[in-house]
Amino acid sequence: MNVPDYRLYVILDPALTRGRPVAAVASAAIAGGATLLQVRAKGATTRRLIALVDAVQAVAGPHGVPVIVNDRADVAFACGAAGVHLGPDDLPPAAARRLLGPGSLVGCSAGTPDEALAAALGGADYVGTGDVFGTTSKGDADAPIGLAGLAAVVDASSIQVVAIGGVTAANAGQAIAAGAAGVAVIGAVGLADDPEAAARAIRDAEASA
Repeated sequence: MNVPDYRLYVILDPALTRGRPVAAVASAAIAGGATLLQVRAKGATTRRLIALVDAVQAVAGPHGVPVIVNDRADVAFACGAAGVHLGPDDLPPAAARRLLGPGSLVGCSAGTPDEALAAALGGADYVGTGDVFGTTSKGDADAPIGLAGLAAVVDASSIQVVAIGGVTAANAGQAIAAGAAGVAVIGAVGLADDPEAAARAIRDAEASA
């Protein structure tokens, strides 16, 4: 597996694209500078999720942008996706890697230094850390950890840390300055009037951090 570029990690959720096809939003995000994509569809049937992943990979593949699947290592395997992002109730990272192979990309959610350490020990490649700024895209999110909480995870972690939760062009640079390898966004791109311009604005903000 090539070393992933985490700078702009766009999570594609069909519930958060204003009715636009996820593949269309993916294409716009890539044009704006997205470096990594995740397909997330809570509650979707397995067949529907496979269709979404296949559609996103069809537009991402020619640009060399990896696509991973939220929660479902089995769907990632079936689609030949680059990897999987795991929550606390999903497969352990070591089990996901056994299923997907040694070259797969395995990420875990981690809101504390201890959780990040556990993810690294379990074989994860990166952790998605937050909620940093306060999100409206995830109903079960805990209270925001803020930039201090993000920096604490970065300091404790031996693997890459991606900031998630309320990230926009207005604060993405702060997350990078706190040590994050990149930022993960959902609504900031998926719900934007112009997803390409929104993605580009976030990349510009990171570059100026």
